[in-house]
Amino acid sequence: MGRWEPNGRGRLAQAALELYAEQGFEQTTVAEITARAGLTERTFYRHFADKREVLFHGSEPAQELLVRTVADAPAGASALDAVTSALEAFGGRLQENPERVLLREAVMSANTELRERELTKLAGLAAVLAGALRDRGTPEPAASLAAEAGIAVFKVAFARWVTEPARADLPGVIRAAAEELSALVLEQPGP
Repeated sequence: MGRWEPNGRGRLAQAALELYAEQGFEQTTVAEITARAGLTERTFYRHFADKREVLFHGSEPAQELLVRTVADAPAGASALDAVTSALEAFGGRLQENPERVLLREAVMSANTELRERELTKLAGLAAVLAGALRDRGTPEPAASLAAEAGIAVFKVAFARWVTEPARADLPGVIRAAAEELSALVLEQPGP
């Protein structure tokens, strides 16, 4: 076993994703993951609580990126513009390794439990965004509305990006979806 080799977490995550795609999430065992990665089960559990966590690790850095980007938005930026900028930054981070993101998405799409967990993760990101907006002085309910709208924009943009054969620039797809939402809101007649 290559325990002394670097990047044990990354090797485990890659092995898990490959196995989940090949044989399904439910059918894959931790023993198979560690065997493919050349590591021990003990090492796996040092990095991940269970085999689902392989798909969901990295939430804290994502949250920090979102909060930092909202905080760094220009003072005159609207709440939705600040959220869109944060989600573009997040999209840029995802696009650094599109093969992994697409493989993860394929695994997630094939499992109801994982899709539900993903929705919970996105709800958590919306809460983080709303908190960052409140810290900027955006009152409620505007902070929560902008955060939830931003997550809806992200979901639509991400779904578009996943199905595009050319893999357009994900941050650009997010920006375009946000602009579509803004245009839709502006075209609606008032009460």
